[in-house]
Amino acid sequence: MTSIPLKPQYGPTLGRLLEPRWRAAPKMVRVVVVGIALALVALAVGGALTLLDARYSHGGRVPFSFSYKGLYRTKPDPGGYVKVASTSSGRLRNSFAVAPIVLAPYTGSVTGELPLFAAGYIHTLERRFAGFKLEGEGKTRITSTLAGYDVRYTTLLDGRAMYGRDIMLMPPGQRVREGVAIEMLTDERASVAKPVANSGALETALKTFAFG
Repeated sequence: MTSIPLKPQYGPTLGRLLEPRWRAAPKMVRVVVVGIALALVALAVGGALTLLDARYSHGGRVPFSFSYKGLYRTKPDPGGYVKVASTSSGRLRNSFAVAPIVLAPYTGSVTGELPLFAAGYIHTLERRFAGFKLEGEGKTRITSTLAGYDVRYTTLLDGRAMYGRDIMLMPPGQRVREGVAIEMLTDERASVAKPVANSGALETALKTFAFG
């Protein structure tokens, strides 16, 4: 490729000025400079990727997807689909997991069936977590088009208080029985006015969750 002619009043370029010194520099110096330049490029690319939201998509019988930021993929809990989390000093700070749920056959609406399912689900949480304490439960809305039923609780993890919120969601359809439970834990204090995932790292994952 031919270079674009440069008008005399705009020359010489910085590259032409530095070229003699670059050629005269010892090979080791040039290797170090190139290495530093590559490291800076990698750092810039890594920083840009950190600023972008990651995305997870799941297919199968109950397809869903969500975006997340400030959380990292980790091994799902037994039977779960996916789990993303963040830690500080080796301790869990936030986790967002999605697991399958299956409702028993029912004849009414799914909104009436989820509270019945939640009763058994709460007993499962009691067996799963030490120091489990139920803080509340009820219908909840994730987005303008996605609503479900949530269970709010506190528990102890490595001697620390953690705040949990599990949301049971079913995809659109008549008499659907297969759905998901979104399982969230955080060390950030939660309340009725400010529930888990109302802000912070978990909010992005929850608000972007969608079936399909």
